[in-house]
Amino acid sequence: MDIPCEKGKTSNLKNRLIGHIQGYAQGPIVLFFAAIHGNEPAGVIALQKIFIGLEHRKAEIKGDIYGIIGNLNALNAGQRFIDEDLNRIWTKNRIDQLDKKANLLDEETEMQNVWNLIQDILQNVNGPVYFIDFHTTSSKTSPFITINDSLNNRKFALQYPVPIILGIEEYLDGTMLNYINQKGYVAIGFEGGQNQEEKSIAHFEAFIYLTLNFAGLIKKLSFPFFDQYYDFLDNSTGSLRKVFEIVYLHKIDVWDRFMMYGGFESFQVIRQGMDLAIHNDQIVKAPYAGRIFMPLYQSQGNDGFFIIQKIPFFALNLSSFLRKLKVDNLLTLLPGVRWEVRDKMILKVNSRTARFLTKPFFHLLGYRVRLKEGDYLKLSNRERVAKKKMYRKEKWY
Repeated sequence: MDIPCEKGKTSNLKNRLIGHIQGYAQGPIVLFFAAIHGNEPAGVIALQKIFIGLEHRKAEIKGDIYGIIGNLNALNAGQRFIDEDLNRIWTKNRIDQLDKKANLLDEETEMQNVWNLIQDILQNVNGPVYFIDFHTTSSKTSPFITINDSLNNRKFALQYPVPIILGIEEYLDGTMLNYINQKGYVAIGFEGGQNQEEKSIAHFEAFIYLTLNFAGLIKKLSFPFFDQYYDFLDNSTGSLRKVFEIVYLHKIDVWDRFMMYGGFESFQVIRQGMDLAIHNDQIVKAPYAGRIFMPLYQSQGNDGFFIIQKIPFFALNLSSFLRKLKVDNLLTLLPGVRWEVRDKMILKVNSRTARFLTKPFFHLLGYRVRLKEGDYLKLSNRERVAKKKMYRKEKWY
């Protein structure tokens, strides 16, 4: 394993597995992923540092800890990706086709290697499993969590003193965490800060230690710096410890010309109609009031910016209540709504006959729009596949 270099860089890395710590007894398994985007090395550096420290604390750890590099070639090249964005190709169809293709694109090879490693790890699972994906952004930002909207993910994520963003699966296709969530595991993304910013590394280190405690691998009594790490993340987010929902994404096609106006930071308040960017020589104005989220300030990427809005806690509580009652079983009694398949994972909604049913209504029940086919919307749900039995005995559940 190579050791971190100075000033937020990594030396040339050859091993995808940053480290593996096997504790004194069987227990939870946590898989940390970094550099799914190769121009985001901070998570790798933090994991390298943490694994060096944890080697001397195996007697205090119950369970297994893995650190995994996502896009090894892009990391060594210092690029977001080589052929295509690795965090946009994790779909069942793409993965099923890997063994049938004669020549794989660079990121397809990376995905195949990562998925094979994950499957090898999951073969010997005895305790609950947690997937944590580390990222940084091209714009300035406070640290935050992104999750697919399942109750398991919510409960686990709410332990951290950072803002939580729901609904990213409705706007981004093929993310690794979305694919993992379809398998039923707890999977959360953590954005540590801006690319190359030294403080991002410190945010990741704090998050790693909090995760090991929250997931039950390290007891707080044997963890003297827990409160310091917690307060560090809490202070880094200011008054932003809230839950937000994505309401808009400004997409960019491959050959489009896009330039964000300077000075925008994630979570900055914006008003409707505010000038935000230039897209193909046209001024882009904010279609909604809210907060701007992950504005694009790099050459690679197809997501210009998001807009998020705060979710009231009463809505979150109502949502949890309705999902536990499985109210969605009654949805097909409504006109224009039926199950796409028998497992009740996907709803097919006629947008004409069911136009009185708005997206927020379906969001309450855990359904997110995944596809539009003519007059029909297909909405998916993660609650049906969530491995509730795996996590039910955990303290956070």
